[in-house]
Amino acid sequence: MEMIERYVYAVTKRLPEAQRQDVADELRGLIEDMLNERVQGRDITEEDVEEVLLELGNPRNLARQYRDTKKYVIGPELYDLYILVLKIALISVVTVSTAVFIIQIILNPINTLDYFINYIVSFITTTIPIVFGWTTLAFALAEYFGEDNLKKLNIDKEKLNLDKEWKPENLAPIPDPKRQIKRSEPIIGIIFYVLIIMILAFSNDYFGIWIFQDGEFSTVVPFLNEETYGSFLILILIVFGFGIVKECLKFRYEKWTYTLVIFTAIVNLISIAMIMFMITGAQFWNPNFMNELIQYGFVTEASQSYESIRLIWEQLTLWTLILLIFGLLLDIAIGWFKVRKAK
Repeated sequence: MEMIERYVYAVTKRLPEAQRQDVADELRGLIEDMLNERVQGRDITEEDVEEVLLELGNPRNLARQYRDTKKYVIGPELYDLYILVLKIALISVVTVSTAVFIIQIILNPINTLDYFINYIVSFITTTIPIVFGWTTLAFALAEYFGEDNLKKLNIDKEKLNLDKEWKPENLAPIPDPKRQIKRSEPIIGIIFYVLIIMILAFSNDYFGIWIFQDGEFSTVVPFLNEETYGSFLILILIVFGFGIVKECLKFRYEKWTYTLVIFTAIVNLISIAMIMFMITGAQFWNPNFMNELIQYGFVTEASQSYESIRLIWEQLTLWTLILLIFGLLLDIAIGWFKVRKAK
């Protein structure tokens, strides 16, 4: 019966991934035995199922009995995913950091030792703490803002008294496939945000036009204003940190709900406001970009290539805003349409 499956789902979704199938099989068998004992050969009715489920009690409490403890910073429902994402994020960051290190020694082999020392020191003192810290914080927030904890914040006495008032009819339906969020989606999102944070935080000096002279690397004409970039870095970390939190909330909910759409909208709108504040200011982009291209001989002033690059450079802020705003609004729209479509 559907109600039994909804009950099994409500219990097992709160357990570690490795434990869910065994508990589901055990729970189905237990419910079947209790029903057979109750009906004594007659047909099983919906009322019989409800009575048995009432005997078993609130699925949240039953799930606690299968766990060793009751309180977690990151609960069993998210722990396996947390470890998976942490591993993937660390591997991705190490790959990018190693690639940057290799590029550095290829371009300037004389300073190989300095680059190696900086690679090791930054990995231990900065890379690991940032990846571990942001990922842990994001999953901890996802755990805290899960549906169960949000219910605890409701001042309605009936909802606060969940243990006494719980009834089988209150069971949430098994998530509609149309609203389901594939696990690969937030994993890819988290990896993307972590990589962007690492690139902008530690490799921003390579973010620009690379200049080669006589076939050898000479310098980089940066897109960003190196003198003021440090003051914007904290905002960049916050924006992409919000992105990590948003993706972890998708893990937590596993399906699109109106609550998740609202969270996504809030995070994305805050991100849009902060991005607009940063990139529309005169201090964010390199004010001498075109002059430096001329200085290093990349283009000749008043040439056709110069005019083409100048036009692209002048429109860079506009198109960056358009693409970012489109992507963030699309994220909100997809969630909203999936919720509406499943109704």
